[in-house]
Amino acid sequence: MASLEVLLGVAAAVVLLGVLAVRVSVRLGLPSLLLYLGIGILLGESVLGIRFSDAGLTEAAGLGALVLILAEGGITTRWATVRPSLWVGIALSTVAVVVSIAVVGTAVHVALGLDWRTAFLWGAVLSSTDAAAVFSVLRGVGVSRRLRGVLELESGMNDAPVVLAVVLLASDDPITWLTPILVIYELLAGAVIGYVLGRAGAWGLRRAALPSTGLYPLAALAVCLLAYSAGTLAHASGLLATYIAALVLGNSNLPHRGDVLSFVEGTGWLAQIGLFVILGLYASPSRLVDAVVPALIAGVVLVVAARPLSVIAAAAPFKVPWREQAFLSWSGLRGAVPIVLALVALQEGAPNAQRLVDAVFVLVVVLTLLQGTTLPFVARRLGVVASEPREIEVDAAPLDELGADLLQVRVPAGSRLRGVYLRELRLPRGATVSLVVRDEEAFTPSVDTRLRVGDQLLVVTTAAARGATEQRIRAVDRAGRLARWHGESGH
Repeated sequence: MASLEVLLGVAAAVVLLGVLAVRVSVRLGLPSLLLYLGIGILLGESVLGIRFSDAGLTEAAGLGALVLILAEGGITTRWATVRPSLWVGIALSTVAVVVSIAVVGTAVHVALGLDWRTAFLWGAVLSSTDAAAVFSVLRGVGVSRRLRGVLELESGMNDAPVVLAVVLLASDDPITWLTPILVIYELLAGAVIGYVLGRAGAWGLRRAALPSTGLYPLAALAVCLLAYSAGTLAHASGLLATYIAALVLGNSNLPHRGDVLSFVEGTGWLAQIGLFVILGLYASPSRLVDAVVPALIAGVVLVVAARPLSVIAAAAPFKVPWREQAFLSWSGLRGAVPIVLALVALQEGAPNAQRLVDAVFVLVVVLTLLQGTTLPFVARRLGVVASEPREIEVDAAPLDELGADLLQVRVPAGSRLRGVYLRELRLPRGATVSLVVRDEEAFTPSVDTRLRVGDQLLVVTTAAARGATEQRIRAVDRAGRLARWHGESGH
């Protein structure tokens, strides 16, 4: 066992390399997860000689990191973005998963000679898109809000049914007519538990007068972790409970929202770095050579047939345009989740599970190189790139003794707030703009103050008027001073 100072030093060096890898990946156009995997392989037995072969620990670390990544994804996802795409996202998380399992399972049964149950296990492992890959790669592509919402919902929700499918197929338990009912119960119960805990957590945070700003992000993240634990102990889907709780929390009127978002984003990055480095450590390059052929066979089937057919089955009934269906087909990003699912199968004692783990590792690297690097090009060629302004962020801090809230608003580039006079904001009764910071100088505004890009506003509002105040600011941000006439409510 290495000494504490050595462990801390190695961990700090890995995190710093991971942070620098983000900038390198942006410049090279590579998804950062490949660089994290490379760091893990570099530290491993084939290069620097660190031996790590504990599949159980790797699986546990992977599931823990996935919980943190789902929490970050849910809290940072705007409900206004995903709401128009809700049913398409649900269909991609359920119907598309079934179709993908069937297509991949049939193909590997024929091509690799696997028995049907093992073949469908391969299909289940490969059917899940990766939340970490989607949340980190997709948001930089610049696709429309609708497409972004569909893919974020899919990647956040499809892990739950896929994990259930992997556990069922990897075990020796017979699959009967009760199995679909059990799966439906676990998903519905997980969603209900997540929703209840998310609402309860938001209610508690709004009313808790915590002595330090830094405690609010910790409490928000703890609610998400509690949702996973409660869902799992209730024999429901803990992953779905985590994502739903995070989604509810992230779209509630949380105190110090900006601090919460920054904290969970940093935690998500830390989870991604740790997860991919551990997976790289666990991988054995000497075994991966034998996995190349089965990985390429499964990958071709997945990209050419399974993903397109599953997208058509899920999206066609909702009349999604063919260009968007084509982009959805190409952007089914695979990352750490399939590797973690293969490790789950290994721990469950599935036959030939180590071969599956190695094949999935190779496949993830190949598909990430192929799809992750070409997503911006494909989006432009299909004409699905949208130049939308960044969603305005409204941060809130409670003024407990006054029964009021202080909102901090920055006017981003592209916002329709630009050029609006304060009298045209028409904030609800009980709210007022108390201070404007412009070019690092603060002044008390008047009704004739005209907003500019980069302005920071401090808005004081009663607790009762806070929700309506945020909605009005968001509405003007999206549609300008005539927001209500344009039908924009700010929800």
